[in-house]
Amino acid sequence: MQVVKYMFQPHGDERGQLVSLEEINDIPFKIKRVYFMYDTLKGVVRGRHAHKNLEQILFCVHGSCKVKLDNGSESKIVPLEKPYEGLYIPGNMWREMFDFSEDAVLMVLASEIYNESDYIRDYDVFLNHVNMKGNEIDEQNTRSI
Repeated sequence: MQVVKYMFQPHGDERGQLVSLEEINDIPFKIKRVYFMYDTLKGVVRGRHAHKNLEQILFCVHGSCKVKLDNGSESKIVPLEKPYEGLYIPGNMWREMFDFSEDAVLMVLASEIYNESDYIRDYDVFLNHVNMKGNEIDEQNTRSI
């Protein structure tokens, strides 16, 4: 599984730091929703779902957290510790955010507005979904040979 992290250019001087993000130039999709999580209590796990089509970039703009990504066949834990690094999460990827520092603020840029029908909230349903997707791709490749 390939993990894609964007390192955005911080600009700063004696006044502090600034990171600027522009849709399409810096983010690989049109941004239709932005939200953030904060005051997450110790031991709390957020996420625990996948999206069928939604793309996201997660930034820990303050503090730190970890993100477990799972594509149905392998998983990886990715730390988010710098406000200028963004973790890209494509569709069909289970995610769990955890180990939030006390001061963590996790900001999410999303490619679509909220749509409950795009969510997969049960891990077994997710596994069936990605396995069906994989079988569809295998069938298409077989037909094209």
